[in-house]
Amino acid sequence: MGREDAAKRPPAHYLIAHSDGGARGNPGPAGYGVVIEDQSGAKIARLSAYLGHQTNNFAEYQGLIAALEYALQHGPKALKLISDSELLVRQIKGIYKVKNATLKDLHARASELIAQLEWFSIGHALREHNQEADRLANEAMDKGVGRRLQT
Repeated sequence: MGREDAAKRPPAHYLIAHSDGGARGNPGPAGYGVVIEDQSGAKIARLSAYLGHQTNNFAEYQGLIAALEYALQHGPKALKLISDSELLVRQIKGIYKVKNATLKDLHARASELIAQLEWFSIGHALREHNQEADRLANEAMDKGVGRRLQT
């Protein structure tokens, strides 16, 4: 079903997405950040959005979906996603069941997009290895609640 195929080696050309989502208060002001690189590690895109009043897990899924949509629109249709959300990674891998109704819808959307890719891999990274995506998510939340960004 388009799920991660750990035995399958990555193709010659693929994207790497470092994704993070967060909500202050959980639920609260939410946003996601995604840094997209090519297979050599060159940064090619930064994505972020404010999501209104949502949960952390909602924001994590929105980051995943944004990365998947980017890969499908810009190619190559091969993506390695790295997230600091253990729940998201385990739900996408099928290790954890998705019980929350809202997350079920987001999981279904992500699964549809994954099925359109030629190759997909997802892995967990500790927060300190996902700092730029975390910064983008926080900037999106700041903008959404009207905080001025410091430069």
